[in-house]
Amino acid sequence: MSHRNPIAAIVIVVGAVVASAQTPPSPVPSDAEIRKILAERIDTHHQAVGIVVGVVEPAGRRIVSYGAAAKSGGPALDGDTVFEIGSITKVFTSLLLADAVKRGEVGLEDPIAKHLPSTVAVPVRGRAITLEDLASHRSALPRLPTNFAPKDPSNPYADYTVENLYQFLSTQQLTRDVGASYEYSNLGAGLLGHLLARRTGMDYEALVKARITGPLGMPNTVVTLSPALRARLAAGYDASLAPTNNWDLPTLAGAGALRSTANDMLTLLEAFLGYRQNALAPAMAEMVKPRAPAGPNTQIALGWHITTGNDKTIVWHNGGTGGYRSFLAFDPAARAGVVVLANAGTIAGPDDIGRHLLDSRSALLAAGSPALAQQKQRTAITISNEVFDRYVGRYQLAPAAFFTISRDGGKFLAQLTGQPSAEIFAETEKEFFYKIVDAQLTFETDAQGKAVALVLHQNGVNQRAPRIEGEAVVPKEITLDVAVLEGYVGRYEIAPGVAFTITRQENHLFAQLTGQPSVEIFPSAPREFFYKVVNAQLTFEVGADGRATAVVLHQFGRDMRATRAN
Repeated sequence: MSHRNPIAAIVIVVGAVVASAQTPPSPVPSDAEIRKILAERIDTHHQAVGIVVGVVEPAGRRIVSYGAAAKSGGPALDGDTVFEIGSITKVFTSLLLADAVKRGEVGLEDPIAKHLPSTVAVPVRGRAITLEDLASHRSALPRLPTNFAPKDPSNPYADYTVENLYQFLSTQQLTRDVGASYEYSNLGAGLLGHLLARRTGMDYEALVKARITGPLGMPNTVVTLSPALRARLAAGYDASLAPTNNWDLPTLAGAGALRSTANDMLTLLEAFLGYRQNALAPAMAEMVKPRAPAGPNTQIALGWHITTGNDKTIVWHNGGTGGYRSFLAFDPAARAGVVVLANAGTIAGPDDIGRHLLDSRSALLAAGSPALAQQKQRTAITISNEVFDRYVGRYQLAPAAFFTISRDGGKFLAQLTGQPSAEIFAETEKEFFYKIVDAQLTFETDAQGKAVALVLHQNGVNQRAPRIEGEAVVPKEITLDVAVLEGYVGRYEIAPGVAFTITRQENHLFAQLTGQPSVEIFPSAPREFFYKVVNAQLTFEVGADGRATAVVLHQFGRDMRATRAN
């Protein structure tokens, strides 16, 4: 499931559409223009086997497709082809929440403990986690539970149980205050779906059918595929366009379990845009109220992200599973919406296509972009357990971020602090790769073959983590007066369109770089701060009044200065 890697108040027009004497010009490019974009993405950049685009606009709806449902041919690719939609499922989960609030079944401010068994201990920091926190990714829960250890990386959620979920909640310690900042969490959305299902006495799929897809007339949006729907399922392919498995999410269904079609997604967009009268309209209007910052020019609502720019407001969500990518968005002012569904788990995904169709000033990915580079197809080799055991140990990537390398029988495992353990596969005796993410590890060894460090290769960056024995060296954290911290609060431009935003929550300071989540930073001296989750430090330059005039980022052996912009 994907979110990348994501304001003004929105007015939703609810009611019947009154036809005008003349159909207004389409705000979305023509079918021929769309097909040209899809052809280049598939034939030139090899980012999918097939892509379907759905458009809803004042003139009606239309479907444009290119490619195939499978390399072997199969059924024709059209608006009724079934795809995994991944994290777009979160829109449905949040709509269930907003509707349950309107029905008086739950409240947005309900603590999640209210809807869990009394035997489950729920983590608290600052205040209790609420249902609204789960829907707006402000729960302080991590992206995935730390006890997430899939037996099959090609279907990673399939064996995660309710018992696993409850065990995680009962033992987890939050790393920041609840509500302090936005951090996208599949765990949080999956937990929300679980809680709503418990409250109503239905399983997640039955609840979605009873309250959303049934009333709206979306028969092809399901978790469990009937034989007829399975016959229309596009085959899934990974980032190298090799066949991959479909995903099953029995416990965290609310995070990404749904499958759907472009036509069904257009039906949902028509409801949000007011083209269809429906009983969910009040809940939909509640959903799109901005709740908190979630990135540059972006706020998080309930489930949806809302981005402003170029005098436009776009409401959107994307999704991704092992073999699929998806994008759903609408422009309330133009009363236009798009859905883009692709059957490949490539890095690029279709997000830029969807944004461009709603706003021509939003650029498509350019040729040569790393996101358009087809992932190398890697082949695993067999190495002996004896060789791998020389690599087993802990490696410090950052002050509070460690790789733990271990072996479970013949499986080689790597776990980064705060993330689940994942299997890694040998490409050579010293080079390993993940199958669930485009990342690789290289081990540096001494004369005896024992590892002294590992290097993480990801997103074009190489990060070295020395092996540690015993206690790790962590900078000593000090306490600073709130008045000192307040002098650092502000926005600092590091490059055009890229800035650090420094915020304060009581005696905690947070730094957010454009396009990234807010992360707590810790003082080691009055003007020196360090991250615990990455190997980076910040130094504030301060004027005579104690107010910072600039901040310097120290990372990868470079010093990058950002001057205060406000």
